[in-house]
Amino acid sequence: MNKRLDMSVQPRVVESTDVYVGPIFTIKDQHIALRTTDGGDAVIRRQLIAHAPAVIMLPHDTERDLYLVEREYRVGCNAYVMGLPAGMIDAGEDPEAAMLRELREETGVIPDRYTALQAADCYSSEGMTDEHAYTYVIDLERWHEGEQDFDADEYVEYRWVTWDELVSCGVREAHSFIAIQYEMMRRMKR
Repeated sequence: MNKRLDMSVQPRVVESTDVYVGPIFTIKDQHIALRTTDGGDAVIRRQLIAHAPAVIMLPHDTERDLYLVEREYRVGCNAYVMGLPAGMIDAGEDPEAAMLRELREETGVIPDRYTALQAADCYSSEGMTDEHAYTYVIDLERWHEGEQDFDADEYVEYRWVTWDELVSCGVREAHSFIAIQYEMMRRMKR
């Protein structure tokens, strides 16, 4: 029979071992103590994918009413897929600043005047990763094009699409889907 937990007491990591360290994430094997109502601990074992926080954005050129989408290789589905500009937040970087940096690096788009609307602020999957994702719709009222700045192993194609093309282009990544759904609700209110 399982003991009852005292969920008012913060769980405590008893042991954590890095079992894989890579350039994008680390996998940790952890033993975690959960306080029981009798004052003892129930120690459980979990694996954590430690990942930097991330930003995902749906850029909207408000003058032309076009949206920016990308196509790139994604290992999870082993395919070239449609998606939205996204990337990791650097240590100490504000999510909105990271959004603007990633937009410029991946597409060359540099906003001169914009409004950033936060569609979501959530974990990718609390059961296995600490990746915290900030999802935006960014209304580009005025922008100009600069140079892209890809990582050495990053290959991204982008294009501007209409609303109808956006919703039918096959975006399946969860955070991107959240941004599109957020924009769909905004469009319905217009």
